[in-house]
Amino acid sequence: MTNKQKQYTIAFYNIENLFDTVNDPMSDDDDFLPTSRKRWTKKRYYNKLRKIGSVISKIGNDDSDEAPVIVGLAEVENKLVLSDLISSENLRDEDYNYVHYNSSDERGIDVALLYKDDIFEVEHSDTFSIYLENEEGLRDYTRDILLVQGKLNGETISIIVNHWSSRREGKKETEYKRIAAAEKVNSIINTIKEDSPNMKIIVMGDFNDNPNNNSMELIEKESSLFNPFKTVWSRDVGSLNHNFQWNLFDHILFSINFFDNNISSLSFDEADVFDVKSLTQYHGKYKGQPFRTYVGKKYKGGYSDHFPVFINLKAS
Repeated sequence: MTNKQKQYTIAFYNIENLFDTVNDPMSDDDDFLPTSRKRWTKKRYYNKLRKIGSVISKIGNDDSDEAPVIVGLAEVENKLVLSDLISSENLRDEDYNYVHYNSSDERGIDVALLYKDDIFEVEHSDTFSIYLENEEGLRDYTRDILLVQGKLNGETISIIVNHWSSRREGKKETEYKRIAAAEKVNSIINTIKEDSPNMKIIVMGDFNDNPNNNSMELIEKESSLFNPFKTVWSRDVGSLNHNFQWNLFDHILFSINFFDNNISSLSFDEADVFDVKSLTQYHGKYKGQPFRTYVGKKYKGGYSDHFPVFINLKAS
Protein backbone atom coordinates (compact mmCIF):
# COMPACT_ATOMS: atom_id res chain seq x y z
CA MET A 1 0.00 0.00 0.00
CA THR A 2 1.49 3.35 -1.04
CA ASN A 3 1.36 6.43 1.13
CA LYS A 4 -0.97 9.17 -0.08
CA GLN A 5 1.05 12.07 -1.48
CA LYS A 6 0.86 15.20 0.62
CA GLN A 7 -0.98 18.09 -1.00
CA TYR A 8 -1.59 21.68 0.00
CA THR A 9 -4.71 23.60 -0.99
CA ILE A 10 -4.25 27.32 -1.61
CA ALA A 11 -7.44 29.35 -2.05
CA PHE A 12 -8.81 32.80 -2.74
CA TYR A 13 -12.28 34.04 -1.74
CA ASN A 14 -14.01 37.39 -2.16
CA ILE A 15 -16.29 37.21 0.87
CA GLU A 16 -18.54 40.16 -0.08
CA ASN A 17 -18.51 42.97 2.43
CA LEU A 18 -17.38 41.46 5.71
CA PHE A 19 -18.00 44.52 7.88
CA ASP A 20 -18.40 44.67 11.63
CA THR A 21 -21.41 46.49 13.11
CA VAL A 22 -19.46 49.47 14.52
CA ASN A 23 -19.34 52.82 12.75
CA ASP A 24 -15.90 53.77 11.48
CA PRO A 25 -15.80 57.52 10.76
CA MET A 26 -12.73 57.00 8.54
CA SER A 27 -14.50 54.78 5.98
CA ASP A 28 -17.77 54.50 4.09
CA ASP A 29 -19.34 51.73 6.18
CA ASP A 30 -22.71 53.41 6.77
CA ASP A 31 -24.59 50.67 4.88
CA PHE A 32 -23.29 48.09 7.35
CA LEU A 33 -24.65 49.35 10.65
CA PRO A 34 -27.63 48.16 12.71
CA THR A 35 -29.34 51.50 12.00
CA SER A 36 -28.84 51.41 8.22
CA ARG A 37 -31.42 50.41 5.62
CA LYS A 38 -29.62 47.07 5.36
CA ARG A 39 -30.02 46.58 9.12
CA TRP A 40 -26.61 44.94 9.52
CA THR A 41 -27.13 43.55 13.01
CA LYS A 42 -24.84 41.45 15.20
CA LYS A 43 -27.03 38.44 14.49
CA ARG A 44 -26.53 38.85 10.75
CA TYR A 45 -22.82 39.52 11.23
CA TYR A 46 -22.25 36.35 13.26
CA ASN A 47 -24.35 34.33 10.81
CA LYS A 48 -22.09 35.56 8.01
CA LEU A 49 -18.96 34.62 9.99
CA ARG A 50 -20.34 31.13 10.59
CA LYS A 51 -21.23 30.62 6.94
CA ILE A 52 -17.98 31.99 5.49
CA GLY A 53 -16.01 29.94 8.03
CA SER A 54 -17.89 26.83 6.96
CA VAL A 55 -16.98 27.44 3.31
CA ILE A 56 -13.30 28.11 3.99
CA SER A 57 -12.99 24.94 6.05
CA LYS A 58 -14.20 22.83 3.10
CA ILE A 59 -12.49 24.43 0.06
CA GLY A 60 -10.72 21.83 -2.04
CA ASN A 61 -11.36 18.81 -4.20
CA ASP A 62 -12.96 15.50 -3.23
CA ASP A 63 -9.60 14.18 -1.97
CA SER A 64 -8.94 17.18 0.29
CA ASP A 65 -9.19 16.15 3.92
CA GLU A 66 -7.84 19.40 5.41
CA ALA A 67 -8.81 23.04 5.17
CA PRO A 68 -6.61 25.18 2.88
CA VAL A 69 -3.20 26.05 4.28
CA ILE A 70 -3.38 29.55 2.74
CA VAL A 71 -6.48 31.62 1.88
CA GLY A 72 -6.42 35.06 0.28
CA LEU A 73 -9.46 37.18 1.09
CA ALA A 74 -11.06 40.27 -0.43
CA GLU A 75 -13.59 42.67 1.09
CA VAL A 76 -12.64 42.56 4.76
CA GLU A 77 -13.08 45.73 6.79
CA ASN A 78 -10.39 45.38 9.45
CA LYS A 79 -8.46 43.16 11.84
CA LEU A 80 -11.49 42.73 14.11
CA VAL A 81 -13.52 40.91 11.45
CA LEU A 82 -10.54 38.70 10.64
CA SER A 83 -10.05 37.86 14.31
CA ASP A 84 -13.77 37.07 14.64
CA LEU A 85 -13.64 34.96 11.47
CA ILE A 86 -10.72 32.73 12.48
CA SER A 87 -12.25 32.21 15.94
CA SER A 88 -15.73 31.42 14.57
CA GLU A 89 -17.15 27.95 15.19
CA ASN A 90 -16.10 26.40 11.87
CA LEU A 91 -12.53 27.74 11.88
CA ARG A 92 -11.44 27.90 15.51
CA ASP A 93 -9.87 24.42 15.38
CA GLU A 94 -7.98 25.19 12.14
CA ASP A 95 -5.44 27.45 13.90
CA TYR A 96 -5.40 30.18 11.27
CA ASN A 97 -3.46 33.39 11.68
CA TYR A 98 -3.70 36.37 9.32
CA VAL A 99 -1.81 39.20 7.64
CA HIS A 100 -3.70 42.45 7.08
CA TYR A 101 -2.94 46.12 6.50
CA ASN A 102 -5.46 48.97 6.37
CA SER A 103 -5.61 50.63 2.97
CA SER A 104 -7.05 53.97 1.85
CA ASP A 105 -9.86 52.36 -0.14
CA GLU A 106 -12.89 54.62 -0.14
CA ARG A 107 -15.25 51.81 0.88
CA GLY A 108 -12.97 50.77 3.72
CA ILE A 109 -12.38 47.24 2.45
CA ASP A 110 -9.03 45.48 2.16
CA VAL A 111 -7.40 42.23 1.15
CA ALA A 112 -5.91 39.84 3.70
CA LEU A 113 -4.20 36.46 3.94
CA LEU A 114 -5.20 33.64 6.28
CA TYR A 115 -2.58 30.97 6.87
CA LYS A 116 -1.90 28.01 9.12
CA ASP A 117 1.23 29.10 10.92
CA ASP A 118 2.25 25.56 11.83
CA ILE A 119 2.55 24.84 8.08
CA PHE A 120 3.31 28.20 6.46
CA GLU A 121 5.94 30.28 8.27
CA VAL A 122 5.59 33.99 7.45
CA GLU A 123 8.95 35.72 7.08
CA HIS A 124 7.99 39.07 5.58
CA SER A 125 4.95 41.11 4.53
CA ASP A 126 4.40 44.45 2.86
CA THR A 127 1.69 46.46 1.14
CA PHE A 128 1.72 48.46 -2.10
CA SER A 129 -0.56 51.26 -3.25
CA ILE A 130 -1.77 51.72 -6.83
CA TYR A 131 -1.66 55.33 -7.91
CA LEU A 132 -4.84 56.29 -9.79
CA GLU A 133 -6.40 59.61 -10.75
CA ASN A 134 -10.02 60.41 -11.60
CA GLU A 135 -11.19 62.62 -14.47
CA GLU A 136 -10.62 65.74 -12.36
CA GLY A 137 -7.01 64.76 -11.75
CA LEU A 138 -7.64 63.94 -8.09
CA ARG A 139 -6.26 60.84 -6.38
CA ASP A 140 -8.60 57.85 -6.69
CA TYR A 141 -8.01 55.45 -3.82
CA THR A 142 -8.41 51.71 -4.20
CA ARG A 143 -7.37 48.54 -2.39
CA ASP A 144 -3.66 48.05 -1.77
CA ILE A 145 -1.80 44.98 -3.00
CA LEU A 146 -0.54 42.65 -0.25
CA LEU A 147 2.75 40.75 -0.42
CA VAL A 148 3.43 37.90 2.02
CA GLN A 149 6.61 35.81 1.89
CA GLY A 150 7.23 32.66 3.87
CA LYS A 151 8.22 29.02 3.93
CA LEU A 152 5.91 26.22 2.79
CA ASN A 153 7.23 22.65 2.80
CA GLY A 154 10.73 24.05 3.29
CA GLU A 155 10.57 26.39 0.28
CA THR A 156 10.24 30.16 0.36
CA ILE A 157 7.32 31.44 -1.70
CA SER A 158 5.94 34.91 -2.36
CA ILE A 159 2.16 35.42 -2.37
CA ILE A 160 0.66 38.57 -3.87
CA VAL A 161 -3.01 39.25 -2.99
CA ASN A 162 -5.12 41.60 -5.12
CA HIS A 163 -8.55 43.18 -5.42
CA TRP A 164 -8.49 45.35 -8.51
CA SER A 165 -10.87 48.17 -9.41
CA SER A 166 -14.41 47.19 -10.39
CA ARG A 167 -16.19 47.65 -13.70
CA ARG A 168 -19.03 49.62 -12.12
CA GLU A 169 -18.57 52.64 -14.42
CA GLY A 170 -18.08 50.39 -17.45
CA LYS A 171 -15.53 47.80 -18.56
CA LYS A 172 -13.74 50.05 -21.08
CA GLU A 173 -14.02 53.17 -18.93
CA THR A 174 -12.30 51.48 -15.97
CA GLU A 175 -9.79 49.27 -17.81
CA TYR A 176 -6.93 51.76 -17.24
CA LYS A 177 -7.26 51.18 -13.49
CA ARG A 178 -6.76 47.43 -13.83
CA ILE A 179 -3.88 47.95 -16.26
CA ALA A 180 -2.26 50.19 -13.63
CA ALA A 181 -2.72 47.44 -11.04
CA ALA A 182 -1.19 44.87 -13.43
CA GLU A 183 1.82 47.11 -13.95
CA LYS A 184 2.24 47.43 -10.18
CA VAL A 185 2.16 43.63 -9.80
CA ASN A 186 4.80 43.31 -12.52
CA SER A 187 6.93 45.88 -10.69
CA ILE A 188 6.63 43.96 -7.40
CA ILE A 189 7.61 40.70 -9.13
CA ASN A 190 10.57 42.35 -10.86
CA THR A 191 11.85 43.55 -7.50
CA ILE A 192 11.43 40.08 -5.98
CA LYS A 193 13.31 38.45 -8.86
CA GLU A 194 16.18 40.93 -8.62
CA ASP A 195 16.90 39.59 -5.13
CA SER A 196 15.75 35.98 -5.68
CA PRO A 197 15.68 34.97 -9.37
CA ASN A 198 14.28 31.50 -8.60
CA MET A 199 11.61 32.62 -6.13
CA LYS A 200 8.32 30.76 -6.43
CA ILE A 201 5.51 33.31 -6.80
CA ILE A 202 1.73 33.01 -6.46
CA VAL A 203 -0.53 35.89 -7.57
CA MET A 204 -4.15 35.63 -6.44
CA GLY A 205 -7.16 37.86 -6.22
CA ASP A 206 -10.39 39.29 -7.52
CA PHE A 207 -9.05 41.03 -10.62
CA ASN A 208 -12.44 42.15 -11.98
CA ASP A 209 -11.25 40.85 -15.34
CA ASN A 210 -11.55 37.51 -17.09
CA PRO A 211 -8.52 35.38 -18.05
CA ASN A 212 -8.50 36.70 -21.63
CA ASN A 213 -8.61 40.42 -20.73
CA ASN A 214 -5.66 42.74 -21.30
CA SER A 215 -4.74 43.20 -17.62
CA MET A 216 -4.53 39.46 -16.97
CA GLU A 217 -2.52 38.81 -20.12
CA LEU A 218 -0.17 41.64 -19.13
CA ILE A 219 0.85 40.03 -15.81
CA GLU A 220 0.90 36.55 -17.32
CA LYS A 221 3.29 37.54 -20.13
CA GLU A 222 5.44 40.21 -18.46
CA SER A 223 5.99 38.22 -15.25
CA SER A 224 6.10 34.72 -16.83
CA LEU A 225 3.11 33.45 -14.87
CA PHE A 226 0.79 30.55 -15.65
CA ASN A 227 -2.97 31.01 -15.27
CA PRO A 228 -4.66 27.61 -14.90
CA PHE A 229 -8.08 29.28 -14.80
CA LYS A 230 -7.92 29.95 -18.53
CA THR A 231 -9.04 26.36 -19.05
CA VAL A 232 -11.37 26.26 -16.04
CA TRP A 233 -13.55 29.14 -17.27
CA SER A 234 -16.41 28.15 -19.59
CA ARG A 235 -19.99 29.03 -20.51
CA ASP A 236 -21.16 27.09 -17.46
CA VAL A 237 -18.30 27.69 -15.02
CA GLY A 238 -17.14 30.92 -13.39
CA SER A 239 -16.67 32.57 -10.03
CA LEU A 240 -19.53 35.08 -10.40
CA ASN A 241 -22.53 35.62 -12.63
CA HIS A 242 -23.59 38.91 -14.21
CA ASN A 243 -26.64 39.21 -16.46
CA PHE A 244 -26.77 35.40 -16.60
CA GLN A 245 -23.25 35.12 -17.96
CA TRP A 246 -20.44 33.46 -16.05
CA ASN A 247 -17.32 35.53 -15.45
CA LEU A 248 -14.11 34.32 -13.88
CA PHE A 249 -12.69 37.39 -12.15
CA ASP A 250 -11.04 35.34 -9.39
CA HIS A 251 -7.73 33.73 -10.31
CA ILE A 252 -4.65 32.14 -8.83
CA LEU A 253 -1.62 32.43 -11.12
CA PHE A 254 1.87 31.17 -10.36
CA SER A 255 5.44 31.22 -11.64
CA ILE A 256 6.30 28.47 -14.09
CA ASN A 257 8.94 26.97 -11.78
CA PHE A 258 6.05 25.25 -9.97
CA PHE A 259 6.12 22.82 -12.94
CA ASP A 260 9.74 21.79 -12.37
CA ASN A 261 9.62 18.71 -10.16
CA ASN A 262 13.39 18.29 -10.29
CA ILE A 263 14.29 21.44 -8.40
CA SER A 264 11.17 21.84 -6.30
CA SER A 265 9.45 20.17 -3.36
CA LEU A 266 6.19 21.83 -4.48
CA SER A 267 4.54 21.31 -7.86
CA PHE A 268 1.21 22.30 -9.40
CA ASP A 269 -1.49 19.64 -9.49
CA GLU A 270 -4.88 21.20 -10.34
CA ALA A 271 -7.08 24.30 -10.21
CA ASP A 272 -10.84 24.72 -9.88
CA VAL A 273 -13.75 26.87 -8.80
CA PHE A 274 -15.31 25.73 -5.52
CA ASP A 275 -18.93 25.96 -6.67
CA VAL A 276 -20.59 23.26 -4.57
CA LYS A 277 -24.39 23.28 -4.53
CA SER A 278 -24.67 24.59 -0.95
CA LEU A 279 -23.14 27.91 -2.09
CA THR A 280 -25.74 28.46 -4.82
CA GLN A 281 -29.30 29.74 -5.06
CA TYR A 282 -31.49 26.69 -4.69
CA HIS A 283 -34.40 27.74 -6.90
CA GLY A 284 -36.00 30.48 -8.93
CA LYS A 285 -34.68 32.75 -11.64
CA TYR A 286 -31.12 32.79 -10.24
CA LYS A 287 -30.83 29.06 -9.51
CA GLY A 288 -27.20 27.91 -9.60
CA GLN A 289 -25.75 31.40 -9.09
CA PRO A 290 -23.82 32.34 -5.91
CA PHE A 291 -26.09 32.65 -2.86
CA ARG A 292 -25.45 36.22 -1.72
CA THR A 293 -25.69 37.93 1.66
CA TYR A 294 -27.62 40.85 0.16
CA VAL A 295 -29.19 41.68 -3.16
CA GLY A 296 -29.32 45.45 -3.11
CA LYS A 297 -30.69 46.37 0.31
CA LYS A 298 -32.56 43.09 0.68
CA TYR A 299 -31.06 40.58 3.10
CA LYS A 300 -30.82 37.05 1.69
CA GLY A 301 -28.63 35.46 4.37
CA GLY A 302 -26.27 33.74 1.95
CA TYR A 303 -22.52 33.62 1.62
CA SER A 304 -21.04 35.83 -1.12
CA ASP A 305 -21.59 36.97 -4.69
CA HIS A 306 -18.39 35.09 -5.61
CA PHE A 307 -17.40 31.44 -5.45
CA PRO A 308 -13.94 30.65 -4.01
CA VAL A 309 -11.18 29.40 -6.30
CA PHE A 310 -8.31 27.10 -5.38
CA ILE A 311 -5.20 25.33 -6.58
CA ASN A 312 -3.62 22.17 -5.20
CA LEU A 313 0.13 21.78 -4.88
CA LYS A 314 1.77 18.38 -4.53
CA ALA A 315 4.54 18.16 -1.96
CA SER A 316 7.52 15.83 -2.32
